[in-house]
Amino acid sequence: MPGCFKKMLFALASLISFVSFMLIVVAMGTPKWMTGKILCKTGADLVNATDPELVKFIGEIYYGLFRGGKIRQCGLGGRHSKFTIFPHMVKKLNTGLHVMIIMFLCVAIFFSLVSFGFCILNAIKVPYRAINGPAGACLWNFIAGGFVVLAATSFMAAVKLHHLTERIANFRENVFRFVILEEHFEDCFWICVASATAHAVNLLLIAISGIHFPKIKTKTEEVNVAAEDIMY
Repeated sequence: MPGCFKKMLFALASLISFVSFMLIVVAMGTPKWMTGKILCKTGADLVNATDPELVKFIGEIYYGLFRGGKIRQCGLGGRHSKFTIFPHMVKKLNTGLHVMIIMFLCVAIFFSLVSFGFCILNAIKVPYRAINGPAGACLWNFIAGGFVVLAATSFMAAVKLHHLTERIANFRENVFRFVILEEHFEDCFWICVASATAHAVNLLLIAISGIHFPKIKTKTEEVNVAAEDIMY
């Protein structure tokens, strides 16, 4: 049976793995990975809008991995619309990269659950095989955290290198052209970063559980029994 300190560490690690699993699931299902401000360039150019008038042509956009929405401002008031990435819009994006982001997160979800199970196992008993012990728990946490990092990095590449926000903003816009004024990574993106950090914390906890702390030995005082004491 593992010691009390080791049980506590692995119980905490299992809780963190489960929290990481929940964070990824929530992040994938929420449509706010990115928000931004979009300028209706065509409308502004038609009326030669100056700085004070440009406010009438600045809208907003937000999106996640599966859906999003935008407010179009082309001089006639705001028009709200919602969209889904699949099945139509993904053809206009970098399909391979977008699907890879989703696949990375699905793999991370799987290994987060595997990590959760292995940490529970190590909290209950000491496994006979090394792969079932702390080494295995470290491996699954490393893989789960690594895939989350890959997903977050790929999403950043899609936004910054492949102009994901601009492509989404101009999807099915035959008359007006939109340019991106501002874009910000939102809570759901940072939730994924928090998930990767959670797995890094787990690696630290598992490493601490393998440290053998020296036991404090109490010196027993030797009692010298004198001949006189024996007589009594």
